[in-house]
Amino acid sequence: MAKLDLLLNSYHKFIAIPWRDDAAAGQRVIFTVYNEADERVLRARIGEFEIVTRQSGHKWFAFDLTDTFAHWMSSQKYAQRYFENPDHLMALLPKYLDYLDNQFTAFLAANPIDAQTVVSLIGVGSLFSFVKVKDVVDRFAPKVPGRLVVMFPGEYENNNYRLLDGYDGWNYLAVPITADKDY
Repeated sequence: MAKLDLLLNSYHKFIAIPWRDDAAAGQRVIFTVYNEADERVLRARIGEFEIVTRQSGHKWFAFDLTDTFAHWMSSQKYAQRYFENPDHLMALLPKYLDYLDNQFTAFLAANPIDAQTVVSLIGVGSLFSFVKVKDVVDRFAPKVPGRLVVMFPGEYENNNYRLLDGYDGWNYLAVPITADKDY
């Protein structure tokens, strides 16, 4: 069985487990961890994650982060100057996180999100070197009354997550779903 089939199976088994109503925001976060080389295949099969979520009695909405940096950057008054001198962009990046937060809040308001809803983040790899996934999750998780599922291209080992095999990992207390873990 292919790794993504195993991942989908593990996700399906986990998402079908009855949800606790009293879980804190950090306990409602699920990292679905897969090899970054499988990004295109996962995107092609994202509908299967939606299907098994709905089969488990939950709603599904996906928030795609892929193009957010390009949209945000193109809206900057001095975008051309930042392209000419990218070192100056570092001071501006905290505003990108604010932009993401505003876009996510608008997304939630535009959809019927409730305590039985999965909100999936896809395109997380596009954040690499701009903002930390942990910072995004810390902002987004309290806003989702159901479950926040992060489609995470990277590695998970000993409660440590590494995005795109990056050097700096971080410890996060979310539930990890991996191809080799059966629920």
